[in-house]
Amino acid sequence: MAQPCLPQTAPQGLSDDVAAERPWGEGWKAPNRVKEDAMRVMVLVKATSDSETGQMPSTELMQEMGRFNEALAEAGILQAAEGLQPSSKGKRVGFDGARRTVADGPFPATRELVAGFWIWQVKDMEEAVAWVKRCPNPMPGPSEIEIRPIFEMADFGEALTPDIIEMEQRTRDKAAGR
Repeated sequence: MAQPCLPQTAPQGLSDDVAAERPWGEGWKAPNRVKEDAMRVMVLVKATSDSETGQMPSTELMQEMGRFNEALAEAGILQAAEGLQPSSKGKRVGFDGARRTVADGPFPATRELVAGFWIWQVKDMEEAVAWVKRCPNPMPGPSEIEIRPIFEMADFGEALTPDIIEMEQRTRDKAAGR
């Protein structure tokens, strides 16, 4: 079983109560990440009634989350991280065959909505869980974070033709500005 790649020293300025919950020690260095040996996951911060009303995080929470994101980046795990505005500012497009319907937010079932996300590259799901357990609570009250593996091209098996692989690579190159 793979060991999680966790930072061993607390990022500078991390509050004592939060630092005590993390297994950091002296001499931390970012581990070497082996891409062939890794998986990507989307880490979803679930919405709450506070996030849906547009309540902004406190300066303290933003600082702690910033230090957590720095630790993820130093460990070579962080690929993207963004917060989302409340669903009242969003739209949903429904599909039924060729028919499309558009619904304005806000959307019901707050606990099923997403308030933010990260994309991480980790060794395995256990490593992702270990990192999430060390995350500052992203909301003022109770909250949840969901971790979902991202499909990789190899996951599509026989449906993945050479033409589709080439098209996907062109798309990724364009998106990366190459």
